[in-house]
Amino acid sequence: MEMEFKPDWNQAVKRFEAWWAGEIIDRVALQVTAPKMGYRHQPVSTPQDLEERWTNIDYVIEAAEERMRGTFYGGEAFPMYWPNLGPDIFSAYLGCELVFMPSTTWAEPCINDWENAEVSAPSLKSYPNNRWWKLTLQMIERSLESAPGRYFVGLTDLHGGMDALSAMRGRKQLCFDLIECPERVKTTMEILTPLWFEIYEGIHRSIREKLIGSSTWLSAWSPGRWYPTSCDFAALVSPQMFDEFILPDIIAEVEWLDQSLYHLDGPDAIVHLDSLLNIPKLGGIQWVPGAASSSMLHWIPLLKRIQEAGKLLHLSVSPHEIESLLGELSPKGLMLSTGCSTEAEARELLSKIET
Repeated sequence: MEMEFKPDWNQAVKRFEAWWAGEIIDRVALQVTAPKMGYRHQPVSTPQDLEERWTNIDYVIEAAEERMRGTFYGGEAFPMYWPNLGPDIFSAYLGCELVFMPSTTWAEPCINDWENAEVSAPSLKSYPNNRWWKLTLQMIERSLESAPGRYFVGLTDLHGGMDALSAMRGRKQLCFDLIECPERVKTTMEILTPLWFEIYEGIHRSIREKLIGSSTWLSAWSPGRWYPTSCDFAALVSPQMFDEFILPDIIAEVEWLDQSLYHLDGPDAIVHLDSLLNIPKLGGIQWVPGAASSSMLHWIPLLKRIQEAGKLLHLSVSPHEIESLLGELSPKGLMLSTGCSTEAEARELLSKIET
């Protein structure tokens, strides 16, 4: 498989396969992007309406392709379009209304009263008629008309499980529910977990008809089904509640997928790390330090702990941190993602780590 916007894609595929196996071919796995040297960006007409900037298929694909044309993809970085409708789109498929902002969206809670809510397998499985589900499929189908041989198409941001329920119920109210009606929460989770598999497969089925493998909002490629499992809501609960209410869903996702990472987001989530590292099939951890931490180097002990547990690492870092990180961490199973100001700087960085 070749890519117009990524001439060395076949080499990147081999390094991705080695990374998933916890090995290296000739260097650490590195994703580095930069503005393409000498490229003059063509103007893209931006809709005036805020919601249309997210939902106008012609616009979002044209803007994505123009961005890819103007980007240098070094190492294991690669061009990809994925239909971005915000982190709560899974909950919108199930009945929530989306609120659009310039840089994100969120869902308005749709379960205001457990007694009167239609939270059942038949009601939630009616998503094929949902406008947001139809729009997601249309975005995928339209992008696949021009993607083969040029760029990859990834899945949308499927925050399922307890994150989906927290969007549908409201985070504050769900915290009370864990204490006041725990069985209702568990019953609903038993519906949401297999529904996530169904929705994932519904999107991935379209992609694999034209392209090999899978990718996501976290730009890594796998030859099979892969996804960064996550639960941002977990930062609000104790390790005991995490293990009781959230962990079963994560384990089910990991067991169903061919490859997986867990998106560990912020210091408040570290209390759950031991439970995650004890999941045998979990491939690794994507560690996100949060806004309070200015450097990945501060987290060296945590990163070593993850590697010592035999798990992969995916880290987004500054270019100047890479040399120090490589002095502390094993390159095997390590994926570093970064950006440079110029293509020349990006090429120099790649050359440096190859020696």
